[in-house]
Formats: sequence, C-alpha cells, structure tokens
Amino acid sequence: MSEDKIFEKLQDIVAKQLSIEPADIKKTSNFTSDLQADSLDVVELVMTFEEEFDVPIEDEVAGEMSTVQDAINYIVKVQKP
Repeated sequence: MSEDKIFEKLQDIVAKQLSIEPADIKKTSNFTSDLQADSLDVVELVMTFEEEFDVPIEDEVAGEMSTVQDAINYIVKVQKP
C-alpha cells in the first residue's frame, strides 16, 4: 500500500474516532497536541491501526508514535509486501 493510501486510511480512522474532519488531519498533526486525543484515544487509535493494516505495534513503538507521519512511517516499514 502506498504512503498516500495509508495516509488517507489513517485520516478516515482518526477522523472517525476523534470526531473531527479528515481535512483537519495533516501528516504533521500530533495526535495529542494538534488533534486533542487523550491517552485512551491514542491507545484505541493504535489498536485500530493494528487491525486495519494487519501490523503488530509494540507498546514501546506506540509510545513513540506522536504524529500521523510517525504512524505512516511505521506502517510502511512493517507492512507485508
């Protein structure tokens, strides 16, 4: 899956879970400071990313995933070819 497709899918997931407009979600958006996600929201987002992209995300990695671009980079790195 291309980086652009991953970004579009992440926009949809984040928008739905945080009740915000997909257009408000940029690659540089920080989940907590820009998108107002609390710690529970972030956990739920990571779990959804794991399901939607069929990738495992370790807790340590999830803790370092602060922006949408961080999530994209990780998914690109670990997704099955």
